[in-house]
Amino acid sequence: MILSDLRSYLKQQHRVALADLVNHFAMDADALRGMLGKWISKGNVRKLSTGASCGTRCCKCNPALTELYEWIDKA
Repeated sequence: MILSDLRSYLKQQHRVALADLVNHFAMDADALRGMLGKWISKGNVRKLSTGASCGTRCCKCNPALTELYEWIDKA
């Protein structure tokens, strides 16, 4: 996967959890964080604060993967 694939997916989904990116691209979370960091540094993506869980009560989510990222449309 290259940065443009990640960009396209983020633009399409607008807001996505890291866990969804891991599943969609079949990549390691740390590798995706590095790619997301490139888009964050360019001002196209922002990491949203979520708290300690995904918002449900099942407690089955890995807290490290509940990070949310959002594509920022620059008009």
